[in-house]
Amino acid sequence: MEWHRGHTIGHGASATVSTATCRGGVFAVKSSELPRSKPLKKEQNILSSLSSPYVVAYKGCDITMENNKLLFNLFMEYMPFGTLAQATRRCDGGRLNELTIACYTRQIVEGLEYLHSKGLVHCDIKGANILIGEYGAKIGDFGCAKSVEDSTAAIGGTPMFMAPEVARREEQGCASDIWSLGCTMVEMATGGTPWPIVADPFSMLYHIAYSNEVPQIPSFLSKEAKDFLGKCLNRNPKERWRASELLKHPFIGKLCLNKEGLESNSSSPTSVLEQGFWSCVEESESFGNLVHTTFEISAAWRIRMLAVSSRVPCWGRHHDENWITARSIRVEGFGNCGTGTTSTSRELSH
Repeated sequence: MEWHRGHTIGHGASATVSTATCRGGVFAVKSSELPRSKPLKKEQNILSSLSSPYVVAYKGCDITMENNKLLFNLFMEYMPFGTLAQATRRCDGGRLNELTIACYTRQIVEGLEYLHSKGLVHCDIKGANILIGEYGAKIGDFGCAKSVEDSTAAIGGTPMFMAPEVARREEQGCASDIWSLGCTMVEMATGGTPWPIVADPFSMLYHIAYSNEVPQIPSFLSKEAKDFLGKCLNRNPKERWRASELLKHPFIGKLCLNKEGLESNSSSPTSVLEQGFWSCVEESESFGNLVHTTFEISAAWRIRMLAVSSRVPCWGRHHDENWITARSIRVEGFGNCGTGTTSTSRELSH
C-alpha cells in the first residue's frame, strides 16, 4: 500500500507534520530525520499502545528515503479542525462559551482518565495539543509523555501550563496534568494565556513555582465552572481532584457524550493496513477535495454542539502551520516499525 505526502501543517524542533493520502484517504504523518528520531520513536511507542476515542489514533509507522534523507514517519489520525487553541481563536470574541467549554473539558478529562489508568502522564496538556475532529476533542502530541513510574524521564512541557511542583522540578505526575487542564480551561474561557505574559520566562516560572497564586478564574463563569476549576487549580497536588473524580463533577458530569460515535465515525481508518477501508474510499483528485469531504461529514458534530449550546463553535478551514507542536526529550522507547525504502511513497508497514 503506497502513501503520498501532502502539504506541511506543523513544525517542531526535530519533526514536521504533514498531511498524507492513501487511495483517497487522508491521515497525518509526523516525520523526523532518522538520526534525530529518538523522541519520535518514543512517541510512537507510547501512541501505539493506546486505544481510546479521546486520544488521537495511531495508524502505523515506517522509514522512507526522501530528498536523499532517511525519515522516520509516524502515522496518526487526521483531525480536520486543527487545535483547540485555533478553534478558540476562530470564535466570536476569541473565546468559547461555557457549554462548549464543558463539552471539550469532558472529552479531555475522559482522555486523561484513560491515560492515567494506564500509568501514563501526558505532561503537556494545553490548547495547542488538543486536536478537534468531527466529534470533538482528542488528546494529541505525546512528545513529553512518560510513565508514572519512570523517575529518569526529563521534566518537560510548556511553562505557562506547568503545575507549581513541575516548575519547582519536584515531580510530574497525574496531578500535574489536572493543573494543566485547569489552565487549558482558562485558555478556552478567555482566549488568552493562563498567566499574564512577561518578558522574562524565568521570572514567570519562579512565580508559578513559589508564589501562592493560581491563574485567575474568569468572573463570568458559572458557580459550577468556578468550582470545577478550583478542584484543578489547587497548588497542592495531593488536594487536586483526580480525573475519575472530575468526571462526576456537576460541571461536566451531566454531559453524556457518545463514545461509540467517536469510535466508529473517525475520518481515518483504525489502521493504515486496513485494505477494506482504503478500497471503499472514493479516490479524490486533490487534497482540497479531501478537506471539503471531511468538512461535509462534520455535520453530526455541529448538530451535537447546537443541541447543548445556543452559540456553536466557529469552525472554519484551518491552514495554520502550527497544527501540532513537536518536541524532543530524552526518553528511550521504540516500537516495531518498517525499515527502509527508496522512494517518497511506499507500502505502509510496522
